Amino acid sequence: MRLWITAMLAFLTAACSPLAMFNAVIPKDAAAGRVQTGLAYGEHDRQKLDVYPGAGAAASKPIIVFIYGGGWDSGRRQDYAWVGRALAAQGFLTIVPDYRLVPGNLYPDFLADCAAAVRWTRDNAARLGGDPERIVLMGHSAGAYNVAMLALDRRLLESAGVPATAIRGAIGLAGPYDFYPWDADASRNAFGQWPEPLATQPVTYARADAPPLLLLHGRSDTTVRPRNTERLGARMRAAGGRVETRIYPDMDHKGILLALSRPFRSRSSVLDDAMTFARTVTE
Repeated sequence: MRLWITAMLAFLTAACSPLAMFNAVIPKDAAAGRVQTGLAYGEHDRQKLDVYPGAGAAASKPIIVFIYGGGWDSGRRQDYAWVGRALAAQGFLTIVPDYRLVPGNLYPDFLADCAAAVRWTRDNAARLGGDPERIVLMGHSAGAYNVAMLALDRRLLESAGVPATAIRGAIGLAGPYDFYPWDADASRNAFGQWPEPLATQPVTYARADAPPLLLLHGRSDTTVRPRNTERLGARMRAAGGRVETRIYPDMDHKGILLALSRPFRSRSSVLDDAMTFARTVTE
C-alpha cells in the first residue's frame, strides 16, 4: 500500500494529465446505480454535468453539487469520477459540472455557469431521486471559491432562479476567499479586468443569514494559504453567520482533495467531517 500511495503521488506531480491518470487507476467506490454523463445544463460545450446516484433506499436523497478547482483555467468533470462516486456512496445524489474557463471566459462567467448548474440540479432533482430543497455545495480550490461565492453573494443564485432556502450549506476545501491584491497569474487572469476588485472576494459578502459554511484547509498548503479559511471564518463569525473551520496539520493543497479517495481517506477525517456537516444541515 505504501508503494501504491507513492506511485499515486508521483502521478499527481507528473507533467501529463495527472488527475486523469489518477482517476483512471484509483480504486473507486461502487456506483449505486447508473451514472449519467455529459448532460447539458446550457448550450455551451463546457456547460455539461455528470450525475452519480446516491446509495441507500431513500426515495428523495439530499444532494451535493461538487465543483472542482484548477485555477479557473483548467479542469474536466470526467477526471473527478472518483469524487462523484465517493460522495454518492455516502448517500448523496451527486452532481459534478464543468464550467467555462479562462481565458475565453472571465469573472463572473464561471460563477454564472455554476449557478446555472445548481438551477438544473434543482429543476431535475425529483426525477433523479434527489430532494430539490436539500442541496449542499462543495468545492476544492478554485471550486471552493466558486462555492463560497454562490453561498455568500445572494445575487448569483437569485439571478439563476434558485431560492436561498434550497441551499442548506456549503463546504470549501482549500479555497481562496481573501486574495486581493492578486499576486498570482491565475487570479490576475481571471479577475484582473473587473473594475471593483473587492467585489470578487468572498469575504466581502460574509453575512449572518448565509447558508452554514464548513471551511477545511491543510496547514501545509502553500498553493492557497490557510489564512484564506481563517479570514473568511473570522469575517463570518463577526457578521453573526454560522461557520466551522478546520485546519489539518501536515496536509497540503492536493492532500485535502486526495483525502476523499478510498486509498487516502483513512489518513485524515476530511471525508467524515464533510459528510457529518452535510448530513447535519440536510436533516
